Amino acid sequence: MTQDANVGNEVRTRPGKRLFPFNAEQTINLLSEFGPLVTMFVVNAIYGINVGTWALIITTGMAIVAMLYMFHRPPIFPLIASTVTVVFGALTIITGDPMWVQIKVTIFNALFALFLVGGLWVKHNFFKYVFDKTFHYTDEGWNKFTWSFAIFFLLTAVANEYVRRVYHDEEFYRIFGYSMSGVNVWILFKVAIVLPVSGIYAWVVTRLMQKYRLPDPVHD
Repeated sequence: MTQDANVGNEVRTRPGKRLFPFNAEQTINLLSEFGPLVTMFVVNAIYGINVGTWALIITTGMAIVAMLYMFHRPPIFPLIASTVTVVFGALTIITGDPMWVQIKVTIFNALFALFLVGGLWVKHNFFKYVFDKTFHYTDEGWNKFTWSFAIFFLLTAVANEYVRRVYHDEEFYRIFGYSMSGVNVWILFKVAIVLPVSGIYAWVVTRLMQKYRLPDPVHD
């Protein structure tokens, strides 16, 4: 009976059998990116754009604190994205125009795509620099990985700008039988479409990268 129990424990703890596919850092990163958006969606629907933007800024600040507390260091990409969110959120509050929160995604994603391509152009791969201690791939693998994400960020920038321009804040639209303002349609697009597509895309690319994986270095 004891042996059977041990076998069962091994199966439950074996890598790759987890019900939740993300580790602690990945979970915090996801929550820091999409948690504030979900909060803004709810608060904006009830109290309006200014209060919703305050909720976005406050929860983004909480996410930054959580990153520093959990890892004792700021994860580079989520911290940059969160800081930009706070800046553009503040512009929305100052001007009363939700365009700033929405266009932040277009500007940030497009610039980051150009940044990735520029790094490849000058032979400095950003993702290799950030993740090389965790993941070990050939230079060809890192370059393909970076190109794929540069294209993905550019496409999400274009999609974001399309939704921002088509669905206007001052108008209401019937979505799934509910009346939503243009801002809430945009937030729903981010949470219900961009989030799952991003997760699926990252999973597919990570799986494809396995053929470029190098053996883990041996430490004496």
